This record gives sequence, C-alpha cells and structure tokens, in this order.
Amino acid sequence: MTERNGEKRPTIHDVAARAGVSKSLVSLALRGSTKVSDTSREAIEKAAAELGYRPNAQARSLADRRSRTIGINMAELDNPIFPQMLSGAHSVIRARGYNTMLVSGERDPELESTELAKLLEFQVEGLMLISHRLPAATVRSLAADLPTVVLTLRGITGPGIDTVTTDDEAGARMAMQHLFDLGHTRIGHISGGSLEPGVVRERVYREQMEAAGLSTSIRVSPGDLTNFGGLEAARRMLEEGKPPTAIFASNDISAIGAMAACQEHGLRVPEDISIIGYDGVALGALRTLSLTTIAQPLTEMGRLGAERLFDRLEGRKVKDRSILLEPELLTRGTTAAPRT
Repeated sequence: MTERNGEKRPTIHDVAARAGVSKSLVSLALRGSTKVSDTSREAIEKAAAELGYRPNAQARSLADRRSRTIGINMAELDNPIFPQMLSGAHSVIRARGYNTMLVSGERDPELESTELAKLLEFQVEGLMLISHRLPAATVRSLAADLPTVVLTLRGITGPGIDTVTTDDEAGARMAMQHLFDLGHTRIGHISGGSLEPGVVRERVYREQMEAAGLSTSIRVSPGDLTNFGGLEAARRMLEEGKPPTAIFASNDISAIGAMAACQEHGLRVPEDISIIGYDGVALGALRTLSLTTIAQPLTEMGRLGAERLFDRLEGRKVKDRSILLEPELLTRGTTAAPRT
C-alpha cells in the first residue's frame, strides 16, 4: 500500500493480490477491456471494492502516454444554450471512457486564448469550441495540432476542423414568416452583435422586411445576446417613436430581457406586443414565460460534435465535415395577431 497524508491507500498490486490475478489483468479489467473473463472481472471488482481502491487517472495517463481527455471551450457560462450542448457532448465523451476539461473566455477574446493555452498544457486529445471569439487563424492553428470541432459557427473551415450548426437563415425566415402570418407589419429586431449567428439573423430580418415592402418600417436595436442587452435594446425601441407590434429577438435570452422591458412600459405580451426568440432553451418552455422561439437541436449538436471528434481520433474517414441541422418553430404564448 502507498501512504498519502498519513493514510495508507491500496494500490493496483494490492487488488491483484486480493483477487489472485496479475497486475496487468487488473489494469485491463478496470479499463473495461473485453479480454477479461466475467469471473476474473467479478473477482477484481470485488477486491477493489473491499480495499477501497480507486484508479489513479494521472498515473494511468502517463503509462498510456494519453490524457484520455477532451477539452471544451464554452464561450460563456450564463447562456443556457451552451450547457445544453455540453450535456449532449458529455453523453458521448463519458460513453467512450474519456474525461472532460472545461474552460470559458466569458466573451473576452484575450481571456479565451489564455484559457485555451492552459487547456492545451494538459495534453487534451481533442478540442470542442462551443461558440468562440477567436480569430480564424487561431482556430486553424489549434486544428493543425489536434482534432477540433466548432459548434454554432460555420464560417471557419480547414484541415482538422469540423462544424456543427443549424441553418440560421432558414430559422430567421421562419421567425419572420410566423409574424407576417399573424398580420404584423411593424416588426422590430434586437440584433445579436458581431458574432456570425447574430449577423445572419439581422440580415435575414432586413431582407424579409424589404421583400414584404416594409423597408421604411425596419427598426434594429443593437443587442449582445444577453438578458441585459435585450432589456436595454427593447427599452430603446419602445421609447423611440411608435412602438412595434412585434419584436424578433436574436436569441431567447435577449427575448426574455425584451419581455421585461415591455412589462416596464405597461405592455402586455402578446396582447399588446408579440415577441419571438431564437434557440429553444429549456427555460423558455416554462409556463411563466411560454416563449415562442426558433428551436435549435442543442443537445443533438453537442452529441454530434463529440462524435465527430472521436471519428478523427479513431481514424475514420467522414465525407462531410460540416453538419447543418434544421431549426424548428415552437409556437407558444408570446406571439399573437396584432390588436386592431
């Protein structure tokens, strides 16, 4: 037994002696190898449990010369779409017997680069960027060293890079068509800033308004894909001129902020003003919010992204390195026909 902090801890040798097998067989069994018979596996697991043995992941990694770890960069921690994607990725990573190491730049490109540098020091075997604010050259440099998959953004391509996104153009058209079908013509848009999804959704909003002959009614209030950004953007929109009868927010979180601004101005949703978001976060389904939204398959995106990483790690050749998923309109309680 080894000693740590004054306490003796069982080793793999102790487990082997208790189970009456070799150390190498114990190592194989604890890794889930199919080369170990059921009888030996049961004896080893019983011995480990009786001794209170826990495998030393660091020592195992050194022996394998592999970290068995996937690094994940999450653009921010307070936007619920990212944890939903992370959940999908975790299901695949855990099933493969790998670990996850998570960092976040919290909307700061410099901090994001620093956090990723720390992540790479741990010799992760694959990298998942759940959105990011990194320059294209940086992403390509990362992908040159290890398999990299990018979720939500598809503007950066190159060797070693996979992308998993939804069709933002189709989703934004769905949102606008839903409001047109209800009879809205005074439609405002809360933009999402300079990130690719926000840029695409604003562009489609403008195109759809112009195509409907409503170019003079275009109203865009800058937001930043946050709750507070949506609140401030909606406040400006409601205080400047005649209020719109509907708001298309660039994501669900800013839509929830817009709902708060409407409440401040004494406007009922959807009786006085309709609001539609984008993303399909679980929070929006709550009865108190009942947010109409364009839903992305968030968990599926994370799952597919992790599978793409393991395709590369295991040497599988996949023809299409970019996955484009279809969004879905979820009509709930925040949209209705405009008041006559």
